[in-house]
Amino acid sequence: MALKDELEKMKDLAGKRLPSDVLSMMEQATKDLAATGIAARAAAKGKVFPGMTLKNALGKPVSLGALYMKTPLIVTFYRGAWCPYCNLELRAYQAILPEIKAAGGQLVAVTPELPDGALTSVERHGLEFEVLSDEGLALAGVLGLTFELPAKLAAVYGKIGNDLPKLNGTDDWVLPVPATYVVGTDGRIALANVEVDYRDRMEPRTALKALKETITQAA
Repeated sequence: MALKDELEKMKDLAGKRLPSDVLSMMEQATKDLAATGIAARAAAKGKVFPGMTLKNALGKPVSLGALYMKTPLIVTFYRGAWCPYCNLELRAYQAILPEIKAAGGQLVAVTPELPDGALTSVERHGLEFEVLSDEGLALAGVLGLTFELPAKLAAVYGKIGNDLPKLNGTDDWVLPVPATYVVGTDGRIALANVEVDYRDRMEPRTALKALKETITQAA
């Protein structure tokens, strides 16, 4: 099943489970975020991807620059282990991981959660790729992916147990918009996909196709 179909099922389920006023609040927050132009301002194709060092799920430092100097990367940003849409995406990437490796690339996921949260995702979904903790949203911030949740929506998140300051080790309610990048060994972004609506994600196979094209062009 395509990731898009799974996401649509999740949307339908959320529409039945969440109160109408909460759904309306979330819809309005998404529209307001889109109106800020965040997608247009985010790092785009042709830009240099930051070679920052982040901690992995075990707390060990991983240099993104060192990774993409060896092989092209797919880097996907997700909100956290608490996000059902993110979990669907992570599992979809895990499903094509053998193809990514066979093509000569690597896959990395990035979350604002502390390493313990990253480890939760790894263990819960049996992920066999690096999941990195972007503490303080430093990397997401450089790429222009960050935004602050509206106060009313933050209150809703808190009530349902998604205490972002605690999960992310911050004192604010800042998140990255879901985004996926394909990065060549020259550090240049070959593909950039930014989703303002957290319920939408690019198909992993689109990233795989761009990865293969990047590898072919570099040969």
